[in-house]
Amino acid sequence: MALPMLPGNSLNKNLGKDKFHKSQHFDYSNGVPMMVGSGKPGIGGELLLGQKSQPNYSVFPNGEGSDTPSWVAFDKQVLSFNAFFQEAVPQKREEMYRVRKCKIYFYLEDDTIQVVEPELKNSGIPQGTLIRRHRIPLPPPDDECFYTVHDFNINQQMVLYSRTFMVTNCDPFTRNFLRKMGVRLNPPTSTPLDPYSNLRLEMEKSMKPLRPYERLDTLKQFLDHDRNVLRFYCHWDDSENMFGDPRELTLHYFLADDTIEIREVIYPNSGRDATPKFLHRSKLPKHAPNPKHQPGDITNRTVLNVFGPMGQGGRYILDSLKTGAVHEQFYKDSDLTLGGMVNVWGRRVIICDCDNFTKEFYRSKYGIEDFSPVQYKAPLAPKPPRPVPPYNGFGSEEDSLCSCQGLLPKPPQKDFRKLMEKDRQGLESNVLRFMGKMVTENPIDRDRLFIISFYLSDDTICVFEPPQRNTGVLAGKFLERGRVKKPGQELFKSEMSQYFSAQDLYVGAKINLNNQGFQLIDADEYAFNYMEQHAEEFPRANMGSIISKIRSIPEDKQNEIKQFLTLSDPGNTGLIPYEPFRGLLVGLECGLSEHEVMMLGRCFCERQQPEAEVGFMLAVAQDHLRKKHFESFSDMTRAFTHEDRHRTGHLSTKEARTICKAFQLPLAEDLLRALLKKFDVGSEEMDYHAFLAGINWRENPAPPVLPDDALKFNVDWSREARGPEVKSINYSVLLEDVFGSVSD
Repeated sequence: MALPMLPGNSLNKNLGKDKFHKSQHFDYSNGVPMMVGSGKPGIGGELLLGQKSQPNYSVFPNGEGSDTPSWVAFDKQVLSFNAFFQEAVPQKREEMYRVRKCKIYFYLEDDTIQVVEPELKNSGIPQGTLIRRHRIPLPPPDDECFYTVHDFNINQQMVLYSRTFMVTNCDPFTRNFLRKMGVRLNPPTSTPLDPYSNLRLEMEKSMKPLRPYERLDTLKQFLDHDRNVLRFYCHWDDSENMFGDPRELTLHYFLADDTIEIREVIYPNSGRDATPKFLHRSKLPKHAPNPKHQPGDITNRTVLNVFGPMGQGGRYILDSLKTGAVHEQFYKDSDLTLGGMVNVWGRRVIICDCDNFTKEFYRSKYGIEDFSPVQYKAPLAPKPPRPVPPYNGFGSEEDSLCSCQGLLPKPPQKDFRKLMEKDRQGLESNVLRFMGKMVTENPIDRDRLFIISFYLSDDTICVFEPPQRNTGVLAGKFLERGRVKKPGQELFKSEMSQYFSAQDLYVGAKINLNNQGFQLIDADEYAFNYMEQHAEEFPRANMGSIISKIRSIPEDKQNEIKQFLTLSDPGNTGLIPYEPFRGLLVGLECGLSEHEVMMLGRCFCERQQPEAEVGFMLAVAQDHLRKKHFESFSDMTRAFTHEDRHRTGHLSTKEARTICKAFQLPLAEDLLRALLKKFDVGSEEMDYHAFLAGINWRENPAPPVLPDDALKFNVDWSREARGPEVKSINYSVLLEDVFGSVSD
């Protein structure tokens, strides 16, 4: 009877196993099949013959230490050991062996080791990193294992790749770390002396004097004047040589080490190669050229051979008297002055000028105040005028001129700065508008009115004819916007034509626009205000020049003016109508134009602002709202009430205007501003209930407004309320300003 399949009753070793994986023992290395897994286990992880089990636990008991990985816990933590090794030197008689000091670094994060030997001056052997950082195996027969932190201690030997290192000491961090690990540290030992290194050290000491005879210290000068450079502008006249000419040079004097560098100023198309330097940076001798000295002739110290042969075994001493020393003088900063001559290896260079830093340096150090430059350049000859061919009639004159100024024609440049300054900005139009009539004998054209607009941004003129009833003339654009030439100029000429400017347009002026004469009879309020604000550009609007003209008239005419003003005001009110005042100035022929007379009237007039009727303004507003089918009055009432937090029935004018803009109230800006001002109750607040009730054409309709009556409520082109016309002149103030007295 067979035994039951229970543990202990069967000889089958696979009973109870659950792992049957096989390890990979064979693989290709450099294309050669070979066994690579000699240390790997057999089927299911069982050990083969001759293999020893590797413990999978640490030397530390479980539960000690943190769970942080080693590459995080020991990051940037390195154990440093001092060590040395002896190296045999069989090829030299002076030394039999050499003691080489090194550093052994053990990286705790991955158990890697690095061996570094400090570099020594003139050692003649390769030094630095002896063993690069990696894991180093133990010496045979334990070469399958690697060095760990437990293999390190001081005052013991370590074999790294068949080279024996003697560990002598370690740093404090390594000492504390090993003690915390429970390692009993050996007492440190000293590094033996290298006989050949001691011999070299004694030889170097014997070559240096115990007590130097003089002190050569240039460090203070370097620290005080580093990056401080004196710059001189020089001139070298080389015209005596064949193909020579005057040269311009720039001399740099470095205060840090008293060296001089010279660069040549080479202009474009001068025909000379752009060499980097005329003289390399070095000390410049004063007496040059001198015979060349052999190496060793010029030294800082003089050495005397006391006794003994030359070379090894000789005895030397420094000569404090410097017998036979060669002294050479070099240029210093005190030798460089304006107008002085510098000998640059046989070339006479004249110092003509210097920069501001150099002037300040000489002023503070040497007290020099005169830095007058030396004039070495001849005055430039005036450039001959470039002849310009006459205009050929194709394109504009500016475009034809640009095609003559280069091989590649370019478009004419516009005055971009003027365009940006004088372009329209908000309500500032920068457009001067005048009312004009035709200068003609035709009775039909004589009564036609034109609006002549002058754009200050590009000096262009546009003429528009407004519609008039029963004239039989079609209104509209009369002249396209553009620059207009002044009459009486030749067409085909070399000079540029003259165009109409803003100063040529004023009330009373007669202008000829493309062979059509116009006389300016009036201007808008914006044009008058702009001319008054820029009186320095418009002499016709300059009150100073106008009053000067009146003062310059003869005394009999002045008396006539005073007598006329007195007779025109029998009530002694100090006011006279404008028309008699204008007729007086025109009849005296005192050289005043119509524009200047109007400027006098505007300056000394008695202004009275007529008040517009609120009912008429509301009727005009309701007429606009009715035509636009605006009926959102209830929504506007709720919006005004919502903004009125205190329920006073008043809102600021700014908030009311914002609400009107939010509802897109179809009213002109000037009309809306005038209405809000009419309902002002003080403190910049308005009664919005009365305002909404006044414009509500559904509940409170106003009388209808005729088209002719709607035109009466007009605004000027500057979008401000039209000012009153000049009706009366305050002649008493005029006489006070012009003649200085009104006693007569």
